[in-house]
Amino acid sequence: MRAVGIILAGGNNRKMKDLSKKRAVGAMPMAGSYRAIDFALSNMTNSHIQKVAVLTQYNAWSLNEHLSSSKWWDFGRKQGGLYVFTPSITSDNGFWYRGTADAMAQNIAFLKKSHEPYVIIASADAVYKMDFNKVLEKHVETGADLTIVCKNLGEGADVSSYGVVTADSNGRVMDFVEKPVDSDNTLVSTGIYVIRRRLLIQLLEQCITEEKYDFVNDIIVRNKTSKKICVYEMETYWSNIASVEGYFKTNMDFLKQEVREFFFKQYPDVYSKVEDLPPAKYNPGSNVSNSLVSSGCIINGVVENSVVFKQAYIGNNCVIKNAIILNDVYIGDNAVVENCIVESHSTINPGDHVGDENEVKIINQRNFRYSL
Repeated sequence: MRAVGIILAGGNNRKMKDLSKKRAVGAMPMAGSYRAIDFALSNMTNSHIQKVAVLTQYNAWSLNEHLSSSKWWDFGRKQGGLYVFTPSITSDNGFWYRGTADAMAQNIAFLKKSHEPYVIIASADAVYKMDFNKVLEKHVETGADLTIVCKNLGEGADVSSYGVVTADSNGRVMDFVEKPVDSDNTLVSTGIYVIRRRLLIQLLEQCITEEKYDFVNDIIVRNKTSKKICVYEMETYWSNIASVEGYFKTNMDFLKQEVREFFFKQYPDVYSKVEDLPPAKYNPGSNVSNSLVSSGCIINGVVENSVVFKQAYIGNNCVIKNAIILNDVYIGDNAVVENCIVESHSTINPGDHVGDENEVKIINQRNFRYSL
């Protein structure tokens, strides 16, 4: 592959509420056994990109731990590999990353030492499968300075959280509006970009000289008329998890057969760090339907239309409906959990009824298991 990869995984997303208080969005558990960043990393390695930098910052501990071994995504190699960059104080700089452009600028040495002519930039908060080779081919074919991978969300979609793109019949970007209050246009940026490496270095150096730090506003929007920016429209599944509702919906999408087959049965695969856990155990009295149950779980009750992550315990006569149960959750006997996300390491006491039919709630209850 003639490109290096950069995955932006350092932002603090307040729309995730309590879910992002102790972890980066890129470290959010997904689809039972994965983390959000696994999809971007898998796309990179499946596209034969051999050198990838992950830029982390906010609540990076669990994300850095997840990335501690690069072998899971086949980046354990002599040439190239997986690089994890966190903010560091130097004689020239004492700032944390002040924006996406600043994050890349503070690690510009990575770009300058690379020899590949192109750069693939992606975010860590989206679930999708993509061959970046096809995007690069289109980028070279059109002679674009920058290519933005876009997705049409369909009529009636809420685009207020996205960058909305307007393109002409040739696919050239005519306008780019970041997070509009109201728009009839549903073509949005997925946060995936292709750009020539030397041009990116030039634009980043210009931004820092002028004390501008955001890649979208200070590079894309600012240069939308002076540079040739083109669109590559994605036709397959793509979902952003940058809000509680988006995270809940994306996990629930994996209960659909066509989504599961697309990610888990169609080549190429999605990879993740593997933990040595026993298979899930279903005791007498358990009843599981249309759900994902991960390794290490013990199920004694009823689980319907739910995603249960690793090492969860579901007690006797429990009822779990339309819920996401994160890692190492203990749910006591006779409890009812409905339409909510139960945070990792939480304890639901016997007989409790948690959740709300009207909105998705985050349940974060610590109890006797962690009293020391």
